Amino acid sequence: MKSVNYSLFILIFIGVISCGEPEPRRPIKVGTGSFMKESVERNKILLAEEEEVIKQIMEQDTSHTYHSSASGSWFYYDVQNEDATYYPRSNDLVTFTYNIVSFDNDTIYSKNNLGIQKYKVDKQELFPGLRNSIKLLKENETATFLFPSSIAYGYHGDDNKIGHNIPIKSTISILKIERPKDSIQK
Repeated sequence: MKSVNYSLFILIFIGVISCGEPEPRRPIKVGTGSFMKESVERNKILLAEEEEVIKQIMEQDTSHTYHSSASGSWFYYDVQNEDATYYPRSNDLVTFTYNIVSFDNDTIYSKNNLGIQKYKVDKQELFPGLRNSIKLLKENETATFLFPSSIAYGYHGDDNKIGHNIPIKSTISILKIERPKDSIQK
């Protein structure tokens, strides 16, 4: 009986000792975040190089007056509509056409390939440069935009004809702007 009590006591004692807090697992290798820092530096250098190329394009093109946008693109008007005053806003339905060409003027996607597009402003996905550029044009205006890769298709590309980190040029024409029926006509 003593031996059973002694065995039971040892078993309970081992059970109590083993009921400590679980020790959290630690990573084998502690990262310093250097990959992200290096990536940021690479992207800054890439953007500076692309902006330099854009600057050279603008200097060589003396027949157009370029404007810069807050989103980081540059553009000139091909057709301006002085009579219109309304710019697309969130929820407007914009009908437009566009093309995509390289900085060497090689066509990547023609206006005919892409067709007429309908876009609900700020509610659908477009590449960032196009999404922001549509808001800079009025109905019946056409402009040519120069986009650094960071606001074009970025590192990933479009999984088809546009590779990673490719700056592009695009001519965008706004055909029609339809305001939501519940908006106040201004």
